[in-house]
Amino acid sequence: MLVVGANGVGKSNLLEAVELLGSLRSHRSSSDKDLISWNKQSALLRAQVNDSDEIQLELRRKGGRQAYRNQKLLLRQLDLIGPLRCVGFSALDLELVRGEPLLRRNWLDRLIQQLEPIYSDLTCRFGKLLRQRSQVWRHSQNFPQKDRDALLDAFDSQMALASTRIHRRRKRVLSHLQPLASAWQQRISNNKEDLELCYLPGSLLDGAEEEEPWRLSIEKQLLDQRPQEERLGSCRVGPHRDEVVFSLNGAPARRFGSAGQQRTLVLALKLAELELVGELYGEPPILLLDDVLAELDPARQLMLLDAVGETHQCLISATHLEAFEGGWRKGSQILEAQLFSGLEDVS
Repeated sequence: MLVVGANGVGKSNLLEAVELLGSLRSHRSSSDKDLISWNKQSALLRAQVNDSDEIQLELRRKGGRQAYRNQKLLLRQLDLIGPLRCVGFSALDLELVRGEPLLRRNWLDRLIQQLEPIYSDLTCRFGKLLRQRSQVWRHSQNFPQKDRDALLDAFDSQMALASTRIHRRRKRVLSHLQPLASAWQQRISNNKEDLELCYLPGSLLDGAEEEEPWRLSIEKQLLDQRPQEERLGSCRVGPHRDEVVFSLNGAPARRFGSAGQQRTLVLALKLAELELVGELYGEPPILLLDDVLAELDPARQLMLLDAVGETHQCLISATHLEAFEGGWRKGSQILEAQLFSGLEDVS
């Protein structure tokens, strides 16, 4: 499906709504308040996935979210994930290579949540522990040192376990993504570029990928870095300090890759992500392309469109139809987005 319209008429909002229903996450904002119209108290997203499955997500300024499936209130939002799996690709994703490490961590977390919905609980728990630990340091003058250390010991034990499980999942998904992304990079670059994904954890992870040794090691690292943490005011160990390095032909793409190579790299990552999710669940997810063709040169546009071909259901926003020729335009439903008037089928 092609959603065509001028800038500012709401095309991105439509794709973002699909992304939220499919993954419970938005690539543009981590706050629900930013997703609700400024003069409204709530927003309602609803999708008919098939003949017998309707999903609904209500975002509220007060009281948090509520998720429904077939008009039944779900006790866990995570139970909404499944019927509408999707992989999003927007112009913001082009910052994955040259942007801050947080962007790469968020990208990785969105992918893992598609594969393991329960992962969201794990990252939320770690974030909460990290904030609470920071509060202990901010108010440390109110505690005798013995009591403060006892509190930190309790946080270290829980944080070490959560950190271990996040590190394991991030490392594991990158190992699955590596051969797929490398193959796509080779294909798009006509076998001129080798892509490597390197995981640099924010904790020292020695030995085999086993939970108990890693947990004990991270707990000790948290203890050892306390003097530095007290001085600098931030925890120096854990998945919140993870980094992913993309290398092309052995050189860091962030520093040495051209703009074209960086775009090709992100395109290879997204196609690999699409393939990985499809392999795991037996059917390809929906591909959301939010005005991304405008950021790619004609050769990469054709590569992307040819790669998804007829095997993926796509929802694509664009300002014009010139890039979609031949079979793509003939085989697609075309909707024209108009400000304040919704969508009009012009196919």
